[in-house]
This record gives sequence, structure tokens and C-alpha cells, in this order.
Amino acid sequence: MTKARRRPKLIEALIPVIFLTALISINVFIFGDDSLSGSNQIVLILSASVAAIVAMRLGYTWEHLLKGIVKSIGSAMSSILILLLIGSLAGTWLLSGVVPAMVYYGLKILNPTIFLVAACVVSAIVSLATGSSWSTVATLGVALLGIGRALGIPDGMIGGAIISGAYFGDKMSPLSDTTNLAPAMAGTDLFTHIRYMALTTGPTILITLVIFTIMGLSRSQGGEINDIAPVLSAIDSTFNITPWLFIVPILVITLIVRKVPALPALLVGTLAGALFALIFQPQIIRQVSEMDAQFHVAAYIAIMKSMYTNISVTTDHEMVNSLLETGGMRGMLNTVWLIMCAMIFGGIMESSGLLHRITESVIKLAHNTGSLVASTAGTCIFFNITASDQYLSIVVPGRMFAETYRERGLKPQLLSRTLEDSGTVTSVLVPWNTCGATQATVLGVSTLTFLPYCFFNIISPFMTITFAYLNIKIARYKEGEEKAPSVE
Repeated sequence: MTKARRRPKLIEALIPVIFLTALISINVFIFGDDSLSGSNQIVLILSASVAAIVAMRLGYTWEHLLKGIVKSIGSAMSSILILLLIGSLAGTWLLSGVVPAMVYYGLKILNPTIFLVAACVVSAIVSLATGSSWSTVATLGVALLGIGRALGIPDGMIGGAIISGAYFGDKMSPLSDTTNLAPAMAGTDLFTHIRYMALTTGPTILITLVIFTIMGLSRSQGGEINDIAPVLSAIDSTFNITPWLFIVPILVITLIVRKVPALPALLVGTLAGALFALIFQPQIIRQVSEMDAQFHVAAYIAIMKSMYTNISVTTDHEMVNSLLETGGMRGMLNTVWLIMCAMIFGGIMESSGLLHRITESVIKLAHNTGSLVASTAGTCIFFNITASDQYLSIVVPGRMFAETYRERGLKPQLLSRTLEDSGTVTSVLVPWNTCGATQATVLGVSTLTFLPYCFFNIISPFMTITFAYLNIKIARYKEGEEKAPSVE
């Protein structure tokens, strides 16, 4: 006989979240940046176990919870495959000299004073054109990180500038999946959503650029500027540096702009990197293969190693050597492990109704437009932390709040903007979220290291809440105006 399910009490729904938050805090305190190497994954599994116990006490069967887990992990499979391909792409782009060429030419153009602003702006432009923060960080971001390190700029600042720009572009691009998802959940159209979102996004990116400008000026006045001549010499003497190498990233960006899906676009980029390694870097192939065999055998070994495991290129400059290493697919496995554990926790919380119970209580706190927008933003951030998935932080709050906004005479673009201002951009700030874990792995910089410098991502939710409380450009239905239909 099947046990009748009952609605969870708020305290019951909060038990797994409190358990997760407490143990994650302990992990960060004890392990620091190394907490992503395994301890956080274990905490997520333990938290999922606590959630399962609570859910089964409510009448849910293990079979039901398992279906929720499978569905949750399935929703993340595309992200996992992209992550693995990014590992391979990074390997062949190092082997072919693509990333070293970007660093080489970037060092000739940029300087510490303008670097952070330039990194943010360039990342924003590329992300706006491609609609993908992930692709931007995985390609351009890796090169910018190398340039910034050579200029003596701390990793956290570089990562913050890259991510701020990449998420601005992703958030505003009509090609972005989240930019299309948010208006679909709220019940408005794409370009109404983008135009309305610009009202809060514009001031946010301007404030971000001002902060990075001040930081750049401060560093040029008081910080030491590394001598880049030895760095350029080390790269030039090791690789065959030529502008022709830029064909590879231009090809990938073109494919993404033309709406080729991310997986095939990244695969083409990976294979193009391997081809260019054969053409331009035979000496690097010899070094990486560590074999004296015939060239075609050495090339096969080097290309395979670059795609699946750790490789490094040795120069006569120690700092450059630290730039010229990558982990291939193997380097992404910790993050894949983290994502899967996070989705197990999120799957149980979602399928048992525990997440829905928590958010129900949040809606009751919204008494005016300002508090409603603040509640929506808080719910999006909550889902990024607990469900560990950017899409869920948009989909679930979007469905939850759509009718409430409509009943209060607020147009759906206000909801869709809030979903993006708080759900899309804060996902990368959570170490165990698919976005936070991925970007940290791709850049090789921990989430907690770049988080304090992701000014665009931090300011965005506060900007949208401020606009709501000050009643600035709030989209309301006029008397007699037909309201948008409910979103099913």
C-alpha cells in the first residue's frame, strides 16, 4: 500500500538546505580553495541523503526520488559534454599555439592600466556576438588570463573582469539561451525583454567599468609591472607565432554566431586546433609526445594526449611555463563529479516539493512591487545555491511568480528582467553550481578567488531591486489594457 504524501512544513524543507550550508561553510574554512577537489562533492551527497530521508518521511518513494535524480542529471548532460569538449579544445589550442599567440599579441597591445577594462569590454563584445559566456571564457578568457598574469595582475581580478564582461554579453545577446528562456517563462517576447533589461544592465556595466578603471589606475601607480620582453621572447622562441593561428578562434566564433550548437562548434574548434598543430608546431608535437618515433606516430600521440590528459610545454621562462599547461578532459573530471552530485541534491529537492515549499513562503513576504522583485531575486539566487543549476533558477521562479506579477498589474518584462538580473548572473558565483564550477575549472581560478571581483554579477540583483523600490521605469498595465495570458 502506497503511503499518502503530505505537504512539507517549512522547517522540514529547510533541513537539507541548512545541513548543506553548514557543511559547505566548514569545508571552505578547513579546505579553502581545495574544497572543490572532493569534500564539497561528499557534502552534496550527504545533503541529498538528508533530503531523501525528509522526502520519504513525507510519503515519497525511493523510486519517485530516483526518477527526479535521473531527470535532474539528464538536464545537466549537455553542460557536462560541453565541459569535457572545452577540456579537449584547450589542449589542442595550446598544442597548436593558438592560446600562446593570443597571449603574445595581447601583451604587445595591452598594459596593466587598461587591461581590466579592456578584458571586460572584449569579453562582453565576444559574448554578445556568440550568446555564450561559456564559449567566451573557454576561448578568449583563457588567453586573457595568460596576458593578465604576464602583466602581473592577480588571478582573481582577471577572472572577475572576464566573467563580468562574458555574463553581460550572455545576458543581453538575443542568441543566448537564458535570454530566450527568461521571457518565455515570464510570458513576454524576446526583444521587449532585452530593451527593458537594458535599463538596469546599462548602469550596472558602467559602474563595473568605472571600478575596473580605478583598479587599473591604482595598480599602475603603486603596483609593480613585470618586464614582458622575456615573456614575449620565451613564447616566440618556443612556438611558431603567426596571425594565421587566429583562424581557429575566428572559426569557432563564426560557427556560434551562425547558431551552430555549442557541441559541434567546440568539436570543430578542437579538431581545427589539432590540424594547425600539425601545420605550425611540429616541434611542440615532438616535445609533448616525448617520443623519437616517426612524426605521424608522435603527432597522433601528442594530439590524443592534449585532448584527454595533462600536457605542458617547457620554455626558458618559469612564469611562461605556468601558462603553457592544460589538463584536457581529465582536468574537467572534478567539475563533472561536482555537477553530478549537485544535480542529485537538486533532483531530490525538486521532485519532493521541498524547494517549492520554501519558495511559497517567500511569496507571502512580497507586499509591494519592491518586495516582490526582491523576493523574486532572492528566490533565483536561492535556486542557484540549492538546485545548483542556472536554468532552474530561471524556470522555477518564472513559473512561480508569473501569475502574481500579472495579478498585481505588472507586465511580464519586469519578471523576465528580474530573472536575468538575479538568476543568470549569480549562477557563476556559487562554487558548486554548474556555471561556477565550470568557469573556475576552465580558468583554473577558484570561484572564491574571482567572486569578489565579479562586480557586474554582484551589482545586478541590487540594481534591479533598487529600481523596483524607487519605482523607476516599472512596467505596469494601464487601466483597460489587456494583460498577457498566463504561462502554462
